[in-house]
Amino acid sequence: MKNMIAKYNKTNILQYFFLIGITWLLFAFLIFPNLNLIVETFTKDGNFTTSAIDRLIKSDRAMRSLRNSFILAVTLSITVNVLGTFIVLISDYFKIKGSKILKIGYSSTLVYGGIALASGYLFVYGDSGVITKILISLFPNLSPHWFEGYGAVTFVMTFALTSYHIIFLSDALKNIDYQTIEAAKSMGASTWSILAKVVLPVLRPNYFAITILIILTGLGATSAPLMIGGESFQTINPMIIRFSKSIASRDIATVLSLVLGLATILILFISKKIESRYNYMSVSKVKTLLIKQKIENPVLNLLIHIIAYFIFAIYIMPILLIFIYSFTDGYTIATGNINIESFTLENYTSLLLQPSSYKPYLTSITYSALAAFIVGSLILVLARYIRSGKSRYRNIIDYALMTPWLLPSTLIAMGLIVTYDTKRLLLFGQVLTGTTIMLLVGYIIIKIPFTLRMTNAALYNVDHSLEEAAQSMGANKFYIFRKIVFPVIRPFILAIFVLNFNSLLADYDLSVLLYHPLYEPLGIVIKNNAESQINPNAQALVLVYSVILMVISTISLVSVYSKQKKVI
Repeated sequence: MKNMIAKYNKTNILQYFFLIGITWLLFAFLIFPNLNLIVETFTKDGNFTTSAIDRLIKSDRAMRSLRNSFILAVTLSITVNVLGTFIVLISDYFKIKGSKILKIGYSSTLVYGGIALASGYLFVYGDSGVITKILISLFPNLSPHWFEGYGAVTFVMTFALTSYHIIFLSDALKNIDYQTIEAAKSMGASTWSILAKVVLPVLRPNYFAITILIILTGLGATSAPLMIGGESFQTINPMIIRFSKSIASRDIATVLSLVLGLATILILFISKKIESRYNYMSVSKVKTLLIKQKIENPVLNLLIHIIAYFIFAIYIMPILLIFIYSFTDGYTIATGNINIESFTLENYTSLLLQPSSYKPYLTSITYSALAAFIVGSLILVLARYIRSGKSRYRNIIDYALMTPWLLPSTLIAMGLIVTYDTKRLLLFGQVLTGTTIMLLVGYIIIKIPFTLRMTNAALYNVDHSLEEAAQSMGANKFYIFRKIVFPVIRPFILAIFVLNFNSLLADYDLSVLLYHPLYEPLGIVIKNNAESQINPNAQALVLVYSVILMVISTISLVSVYSKQKKVI
């Protein structure tokens, strides 16, 4: 009896320490920094003030960035959906010659994005880009800066964001019951009528979810506006980054972050309301697999083939040129004049042999691996705890962990910077701002919601009857987890780790605000070198970095894709 009481007390004490630790983590890093950011912004000398808002309104650059962000978000919600729908139909719905090759090109944005993608398009279309030099030779009066501003940013982001359609819309299209199409055909409906009245309406829920993601991405755009927007078209996040670098203008950066955060929350709230009002459901049971449709009109068929391959060329050109020019010398990269003597392995050997070249890789790999491991381990424990019973506290933890999904990364970064630039009792008198650990904390925070969702999905694959059987035989919870639960979910956990690692490897949006100057991550180095007009070797390194990133991303994507589909 005494042993049972002692065991019970020991379990309770451990549980209390666990709950205290989790409460501290959630409050210290997810809740308090954001609340403190609001307080610090709107108080001065202990009094409420709106001076930061007044300064924001009087700042022409800041107000233009707000307007530009909303214009970009609305524009992308149209252009990306049009292009995304077209490439999915070309890949999976219509009979197009070479559709498998086309889909590989259309899917290229899955293996490189963010700052690497923006630098790739800059290399092709920028003021010293390959295409720009060809155009200037044909049209001498053309400005070298023609690929800049609103149109250029929209162009790059339109092609970059169709990855949402490749991931979500493509799978949804394949799940349409072909019998519904056959039934419409038997009633005399044309191919285009079936597409408009049968196929696309079934995909409405997917379009809704994708559009929300596009709008949020457009609002929080950083890489493309920063590198391609020029002075004429800057959005909120690039302006936050600029203002945050000066103490005098940090309050404007904070208000901009809050505006972006409020806009994100408002959009998510409205989308949730619309979803609850219109309960879209697909009636497809996938009894018959979808058969690709033939375009009967020969002229239209030829036109669509031409457009499909032209779009394919736009997707593949940056990748192809990056790969080719990564094997050339600095002079060839600067002039664009390529010949057999231009090719060299010096760029790759330089990356491997020079510490200044491979240090950013080591930095990013270390940060990304640590963040992916820590967030994966922490969320695995928390997800298991949340699912082990029902209580108000478990629900609070669940909702708190989703907080980073409601806030843009710049707002999270600003909250950490403003809150922990001084000693806080909450962190036992430690200062985080300016330290090497700050970026790691930021990486972990932004990956919490995704990791929680995927881990919860993985836990659904566990047969709970096995757990109950083991428990009835006297096995403790740790033994059950180690011998029964973890072996089942291990492939999913590894997939989550790889996906998180892969997405953080070339991060720029968060890194630019939190990185330590002595340890520049890859995203920062790529951005700085891509804009270098003096040192051709710096641009050569950008190309090498981009190629290696694409190789790593491709290997990761291929290795986890089947597991990822099962998890989702």
